[in-house]
Amino acid sequence: MPQSSLTRYAWLSIAAALATILLKGAAWHWTGSVGLLSDALESFVNLAGALMALWMLTLSAQPADDKHSYGHGKAEYFASGFEGLLILLAAFGIGQAAILRLLAPQPLEQVGIGLAVSVLASLINLGVARVLLAAGKRHASVALGADGAHLMTDVWTSVGIIAGVAAVALTGWLWLDPVLALAVAIHILYTGWTLVREAAAGLMDAALPESALQALEQSLTPYRAMGIGFHAIRTRQSGNRAFISLHVLVPGHWTVQQAHELAEWVEESIRQAVSGAHVTTHLEPLEDPVSHQDIDLDRA
Repeated sequence: MPQSSLTRYAWLSIAAALATILLKGAAWHWTGSVGLLSDALESFVNLAGALMALWMLTLSAQPADDKHSYGHGKAEYFASGFEGLLILLAAFGIGQAAILRLLAPQPLEQVGIGLAVSVLASLINLGVARVLLAAGKRHASVALGADGAHLMTDVWTSVGIIAGVAAVALTGWLWLDPVLALAVAIHILYTGWTLVREAAAGLMDAALPESALQALEQSLTPYRAMGIGFHAIRTRQSGNRAFISLHVLVPGHWTVQQAHELAEWVEESIRQAVSGAHVTTHLEPLEDPVSHQDIDLDRA
């Protein structure tokens, strides 16, 4: 699927965020629960994250140009990092509201209808989160994966809050509501930090995941058995693209045509093994000592 087509998933996330803001806002209004308020506030975070994902997916779909010869795929990491920061801010906001309510407990009202509406909003988020996570994995989209993970966190947050509000209604223990809101804040702090860390790793040109590196190595094994050597293997991820460069060491007596054909086979094998791979090879004579002096990023 073209990268531009992925924006329809972002629009789906935006629609879900708007719907859940209305539903969860109504649930908080009817019950007065700070837990449900925290849930409603996180839906605003979902909306901001979905809008950012839409923007970055649109940007990443643009083709390479003179100033961005490797394309715009890294734009997705900004969406992931932005969502992570929003989650962290929401966690602190929820924690503050919970502490204030813990110091001044208030009774809940119309719990039944409030919980019913909140459950409906959570089901919407659950369905959209599953769609986004599947699409993010299928198309190797960092932005969609982050948005889906954020929504799934929201689902588990809602489950905890709904259970807490129900427990307050059954027991009359008003302190349960803000305590569960605090627990939610602590829980989503981890998700926010994870998204920020992953976005930073992508922007810092971290190597491909271990599974992709193993697939890369397996694709080279048959050529190693033929006596072909490889070194200076470097990888990085840029959105849904994987960039791989390596030096291919062939017998010095080979013709340019023979070496070129071998390099083409190697590149195709890697592309078959690693999804979305852009492969760059550099040919060197196997017997020449100079060929082994440029293994590091900068030649000694």
